[in-house]
Amino acid sequence: MTPIISKLPQTGTTIFTLMSALANEVGAINLSQGFPDFNTSPELIQLVNTAMTDGHNQYAPMPGVMALREQIAQKTEKLYGAIYNPDTEITITAGGTQAIFTAITSVINPNDEVIIFEPAFDCYAPAIKLMGGIVKSLELAPPDYRIPWDMVRRLINNKTRMIILNTPHNPTATILQKEDIDELSAIVKNQDILILSDEVYEHLIYDGETHHSMARYPELRCRSFIVASFGKPFHATGWKVGYCMAPAFLMQEFRKVHQFLVFSVNAPIQYAIAEYLKDENTYLSLPDFFQQKRDHFRKGLEQTRFQLLPCYGSYFQSVTFNNITDQKDSDFALYITKEIGVASIPTSVFYTQGTDHHVLRFCFAKRQETLDKAVDRLLKI
Repeated sequence: MTPIISKLPQTGTTIFTLMSALANEVGAINLSQGFPDFNTSPELIQLVNTAMTDGHNQYAPMPGVMALREQIAQKTEKLYGAIYNPDTEITITAGGTQAIFTAITSVINPNDEVIIFEPAFDCYAPAIKLMGGIVKSLELAPPDYRIPWDMVRRLINNKTRMIILNTPHNPTATILQKEDIDELSAIVKNQDILILSDEVYEHLIYDGETHHSMARYPELRCRSFIVASFGKPFHATGWKVGYCMAPAFLMQEFRKVHQFLVFSVNAPIQYAIAEYLKDENTYLSLPDFFQQKRDHFRKGLEQTRFQLLPCYGSYFQSVTFNNITDQKDSDFALYITKEIGVASIPTSVFYTQGTDHHVLRFCFAKRQETLDKAVDRLLKI
């Protein structure tokens, strides 16, 4: 056989696939992978059907349907006061992960250094490594997972090409605060450092907190790829439609890769979402919708032996289990999946070194009866 030299020799199957498969195998309630167990809006589904019957079934334009890009530009200006040119600064992608991979591919060259904060969503580091870049990771710790900006300064050198941020954060459910923005702005000032801001949970912010998008701040916007998703807010993760916003000089490079990676994205769904976004309540109502689920789930978990960590955004709730067992989080996650019947994600998998803080992540984007059933099972621990 022809020998293969793996470009990602340490990379296996993603934890989300593994835990979802195990949940299905043993009949556990799947609170591991981040997807709803309820359907998307009937109105949005009808809009997709209408787009199909109206004949929007061929290739969409490579950058995306203009009507959708225009709606994104309007939404962004309304929410963050930022003006993006839909013609040159917005591209529709096949989900957030593709946008992240494309952004990294378009600007990272061999030996470029990229700073990421761990626990980190698992697609960042592999994309950097595939481009020959060097991952410089900083570990964050519970309960608040605050970024140590003094340590970030120590990592900066003439090889630093990019900083990757994620707010609201997966898996920790934390968000950037204004002081984080001030620190970041000071660090990148007069530096040739780009920012990749993963904001796929931008509309899932709770307790009246503010989403500090890079789009809000001109000094950061001018150097940032901003990635967002429609799958998360519209309960349609299987549609895999997202987008990237960036200044024209960055978007030009982004599209060079995008056109050969997927070329274009599902056409009828783009037309449907463009129409759906005309009603701003489709996204303005999301914080209340998911906060009710968060509050209900937290109230149930408070009756268990788990200790709750803060949840300011996303649709994930993390818990510690220090007073339950001294097992590794990966072993305990397997135990409660197989024996208790609830699947979660052990957060050590989001650390390069496998750092184990005895933290599990649950997804609460579920029907109330699903969450109640999961809590009833967890009460048995």
